[in-house]
Order: sequence, then structure tokens, then C-alpha cells
Amino acid sequence: MSVVTKIAEIRSEIKQLEKKYDRVEGSVKLIAVSKTKSVARIREAYHAGQKYFAENYVQEIFEKYYELTDIDIEWHFIGPIQSNKTKKIAELVHWVHSIDRIKTAKRLSDQRPHDLPDLNICLQVNVNAEATKAGFSCAEVLSAATEIMRFPRLCLRGLMAIPERTEDIDLQRKSFSILRELKNAVQSQLGVELDTLSMGMSSDIEAAIAEGASMVRIGTGIFGARDYEKF
Repeated sequence: MSVVTKIAEIRSEIKQLEKKYDRVEGSVKLIAVSKTKSVARIREAYHAGQKYFAENYVQEIFEKYYELTDIDIEWHFIGPIQSNKTKKIAELVHWVHSIDRIKTAKRLSDQRPHDLPDLNICLQVNVNAEATKAGFSCAEVLSAATEIMRFPRLCLRGLMAIPERTEDIDLQRKSFSILRELKNAVQSQLGVELDTLSMGMSSDIEAAIAEGASMVRIGTGIFGARDYEKF
């Protein structure tokens, strides 16, 4: 199927799930994960009405950004961040979902250009305490949020997670509910308003929306299988 058809199908699915779980219509934003996909495919998605795109690799978003300056894309960075790559990210993107160290947040704060709006960020949380995954532990989230909120040029919007993979929707919901409860705890204890839960991909979109996702990150469901040989 074409990118246009896939986007229409996913938007329809999101709308149905919002209704099923008593969510406000339009409260879940679709983020198209375009890693390893060509500029031409991104343009195709954009002209189908998709404005929000996410990348995992700094070099890839750097190259695509300058080839697509003629269209109004909102760029989201969702991958791991090396210390020597923070400057490019701070200069190019609108959102970073994958803040997993205070040091990284500090570098982004220091390097965010003053002529740009504050950088929207989410703290990545390792909700299932997986040894192979990045992210703050559940116990670290409150203290990390407290420190990071002091940094200028950043706007803490919420939390992000990539839970342990399972086909069991009850287990999926349990993981996402942990993130939702953490967000509520940060709001309550710090007296701040967080509006973002970045969670859910093609395989667990229903569980994520059921538990309050405000952004779902869909890649292969829009663009098909990824071609890692290109990058």
C-alpha cells in the first residue's frame, strides 16, 4: 500500500481507539518514524497531511533537515544521544523524546540557540528495568525531572518509554500504566503540568492509547520495512 493509504488507515485506527477508550478525539498525535527512509518518502507523507516526523540517528536527521527546509516539518529525535552530537540536535529539532541522562539535558540546554523556542523534551524511562535499554529507572524520574527543570532553554513536556516487547495486551497496558502513574506523580509532587506521554508503536498502539498516550510513534506501519544498508 502507498504511504498515503497507510497514514489514512493509521489515523482511522487512532480515531477508533480514542473513541473505544473514551479519549478526546484528536488527543493522540501520530509521529511518523522515518529512519532509513528517503526524503522522497517523507515528502509523500507530508503531502498526505503528516507534519510530525521522528528520527533515531543524528547524521540522518542532519542530512534530511537541510533537504526539507522548504516544507514545514516538526522534527522529533527519539534515539540515543552521544555527547558529541548534542549540538546538532539542539540546533535542528523541535522535540527530544530520549533524554536519559542529566548530562545530556544540560548540554542541550547550553547549546540551544537563543533565537529558537525552548526545546521540548521527554525523559526516557526504563519501565521494565531491562538491562539492555536506556532510560531513567522509575525511582530516578522524580529527582531527574527536578534537576532538569532548572535548566534554561528546555521545556519538560512529559515521559517516554519503549517497554519490554510482548503480544499480551494486559502486560502492555501494565507497562504503559507505570509511565502514566509516574507522570502523574511528577506533576503532583513538583506542581507542574506535563502534557505528554510518548508511548506506543505499531505492535502496542491499542494498549498505549488505552493508558493515555498523547503521542504514538509509527514507522514500519507507514513506510514499510526499514533499509539499514542505506545508513
